[in-house]
Amino acid sequence: MPQPPQSYRELETLITAEYATLSKRLQQTARFVLDHPQEVALATVAKIAEQADVTPSTLIRLANSLGFKGFSEMQQLFRSRLVDELPNYTERIRAVRSATGETPDSTQLLWEFADANRAVLEQLPSRINPESLEKALDIFEQAHAIHVMGARRSFMVASYMTYALAHVDKPALLVNGLGGMYGEQLRAMSQHDALLTISFSPYAEESQKACEDAHQRGLPIVVITDSTLSPLARFADVVFVVNEAEVKSFRSLTASLCLTQTLAIALGVRQDKTRDKEKDHDKKRNA
Repeated sequence: MPQPPQSYRELETLITAEYATLSKRLQQTARFVLDHPQEVALATVAKIAEQADVTPSTLIRLANSLGFKGFSEMQQLFRSRLVDELPNYTERIRAVRSATGETPDSTQLLWEFADANRAVLEQLPSRINPESLEKALDIFEQAHAIHVMGARRSFMVASYMTYALAHVDKPALLVNGLGGMYGEQLRAMSQHDALLTISFSPYAEESQKACEDAHQRGLPIVVITDSTLSPLARFADVVFVVNEAEVKSFRSLTASLCLTQTLAIALGVRQDKTRDKEKDHDKKRNA
């Protein structure tokens, strides 16, 4: 089976290249998905099949022929495209209503977001390598200070982590670019510090620059992102890949917040144990 495309543009290129080799029914399906990307991103398989005048199994066969394990894997590329091209929430809401013909009520949305977030939280522990968790804590414990970077959507996670670290008595600085001073804040990082960067597709340039700068200066880097193919991953000493919940093209941050909270509290526990050992050592020495 061929390697599936990793982006909507790659998918578009592959379909164009392979179009002539597809059966007439798959050609019809391929033309529909490229002509109606919003509908494909937001509607159910049954609804898409109805609009394309094909069976749901035809959609699955098209996805398989392009290297995907199933239709939902291919659909994710359409959703990522929608998120990238419609950053404004109002535009996304209009796209959802246009594609599905539905206007979900508030209670329905609450249940959908709650169910989606519950699912990703249940999966999170099995997706995090315990060795990576311990290595990240080693880096944080040894660092004189932790610089935390998160731009745009990731800013909330970064700001919470900075707050949490301060409350476990770990010096932490939020790289926020206030006053356009990203450069000055990055230069304030010393060789004894560490950098934590949180960034998700489409990956803020500021976050990439922070990782590149820290890497060149030899600082240890921990990255929380959404793919091993993230451009930030190659700079990192530890990479945590987090899958966030998504409902109607709106992505949550629940799993990332859970992970950062775990890192902060686990670091606090470590530091407390270290202080106890130091006290015991001092008592024995002075006895």
